[in-house]
Amino acid sequence: MTTITTPTPPKNTTMRAYWAVRDCWTIVVQELHHHIRQPSIFAWQLGFPVVMVLLFVYVFGSAMDVTGAGAGEGYLAFAIPGLLAMTMSFGFMNTAVAVAYAKEKGFTDRFRSMPMAPSAFVTGRGVADIIHAAVDLTILILLALALGWRPDNLSGVLAAAAILLWLRLALIWVGVWIGLLVGNSEGANNLFALAFPVGMISSVFTPPSMMPNWLGTIAAWNPVSATATTARDLFGAHSIASDTWIENNAAAASLIWPLIITAIFLPLAIHRWKKLSR
Repeated sequence: MTTITTPTPPKNTTMRAYWAVRDCWTIVVQELHHHIRQPSIFAWQLGFPVVMVLLFVYVFGSAMDVTGAGAGEGYLAFAIPGLLAMTMSFGFMNTAVAVAYAKEKGFTDRFRSMPMAPSAFVTGRGVADIIHAAVDLTILILLALALGWRPDNLSGVLAAAAILLWLRLALIWVGVWIGLLVGNSEGANNLFALAFPVGMISSVFTPPSMMPNWLGTIAAWNPVSATATTARDLFGAHSIASDTWIENNAAAASLIWPLIITAIFLPLAIHRWKKLSR
């Protein structure tokens, strides 16, 4: 007679940390294999930001005067960092849909039945999504270069990419929490209309100073605006004069906002994962 034994969770702190990292990597590999087997998902998620870049550069860009130098002058340098920031901010909805789909199809129940670290699914999702976001960012930067956009130097590009991915990493936890909270992937998709203003009411396309006072204040304090402004400075774009404290301290805000978001939503996501099916 064969006896089946269930592995007991390690009690040693070092071993728990080791298995948490190993379980996290298992989820990362599983997610990356999923994208390799279904490249259409990757193409669909990247298609929206590509269309937005082409739309605002070629359709609306010629009518925009954000630098005071005339319509269209300097708009490419202003818009590209903003569009990259918007892509990073909208990415949390892709996370929410993927997590909701995994829950809907029973994948999360399968993971929960295994002797895995409670944080592995959440952190593994985060690592996989940040890798995906880095690939998206690279492709969009190459597209912008093809359109004629030119940053000042490579070190600025790398620093700006780190700031953009820092925001994306923080928003991943928002996406995981939403994905675990909604009933199914269709419900997660329906929330896109609520998420759209997060990226749009910001300094992505126009400076907050060109908006009505109340709307400009909201846009200036949007975490996406801080990241977009900092990315512009690092890319060497023409700075837009501002008299607001938050815009003049955008670099600090671009580091602090993601920390606040992570501190709130990472524990919420892990707590929600633990409460599933209870």
